[in-house]
Amino acid sequence: MRSLLVLGLVVLLAACGEGPGSQKADEGLVVYTARKEHLIKPLFDRFTAQTGIPIRYVTDAAGPLLARLEAEGERSRADLLITVDAGNLWQAAQAGVLQPIGSDILSTNIPAALRDAQNRWFGLSIRARTIVYSTERVNPSELSTYEALADEQWSGRLCLRTSKKVYNQSLVATMIVARGEEATESVVGGWVNNLAVPPFSNDNKVVEAIAAGQCDVGIVNTYYLARMVAEDPALPVTMFWPNQNGEGADGRGVHLNISGAGVTKASKHVAEAKQLLEWLSGTDAQLQLALLNQEYPVNPLVSLPEPLKRWGEFKGDDIPIAEAGRLQGAAIRLMDRAGYR
Repeated sequence: MRSLLVLGLVVLLAACGEGPGSQKADEGLVVYTARKEHLIKPLFDRFTAQTGIPIRYVTDAAGPLLARLEAEGERSRADLLITVDAGNLWQAAQAGVLQPIGSDILSTNIPAALRDAQNRWFGLSIRARTIVYSTERVNPSELSTYEALADEQWSGRLCLRTSKKVYNQSLVATMIVARGEEATESVVGGWVNNLAVPPFSNDNKVVEAIAAGQCDVGIVNTYYLARMVAEDPALPVTMFWPNQNGEGADGRGVHLNISGAGVTKASKHVAEAKQLLEWLSGTDAQLQLALLNQEYPVNPLVSLPEPLKRWGEFKGDDIPIAEAGRLQGAAIRLMDRAGYR
């Protein structure tokens, strides 16, 4: 009965694929993407214009896309999975829906810490998760590390996004690598004690709360603030790069995560999918990704565009980003014990 239900789901998903997902296998590449259409379609159009390879795409959240790939199995038309956060990519690799891709171009363009050790997925842009603060109520000299936000100084002054979001799970997972589980749990408990208001559903609301005076500091992905400042240059909130100085974990650098991609195990167009991956890691596409998404290039040869230069240079942590996936479960359990909801 279970096998019949799974088969029925596969057939239903294929039949419902109107629009971008309804093409035949010989009509070009098929991409399942968790990136919003306006952030990825310009790149697909550019690739097609340069190579003549058409791209059809299906957009959805990471969880449903992975569930769809698993349900479709070898019948899947998808050639490439693009999603955000190393935790999601790690889960896709563990689920067996991605295949290893050997490429000297990808190995050259993408640092080892930002790709899978078995070459099943590759980072395409860097998403730094950093401290933001009120320019009206906080002197940057008061700030230092993520961990210091647990100090009594910040009691009733901290805002956070919910622990249910994978971005915070990945941050805590890499803190476990840097400091160990016991010390990390103590830090997270300190954050909870310092909250000014209950955790928010998204990073934008964290920034808005700081601007409105509900709290003074928070932790967000940089591109959220970058987009908000582009709309309102007078916004009284700015970034602070934590963990830049000192020895060991104190000086490990800003937590880095990624958006990334991998070739599906079911792909019927592996060569073309590999070509798209390599193209996305090249200097032209990397610059466009940075401009479209306000995220940082993974390719070290790409100079930062002007919108990102405003925040200055920073040291990122070199913890292999795959650890964010491997320790995701431990991070979730730790945050639950600490009362971080």
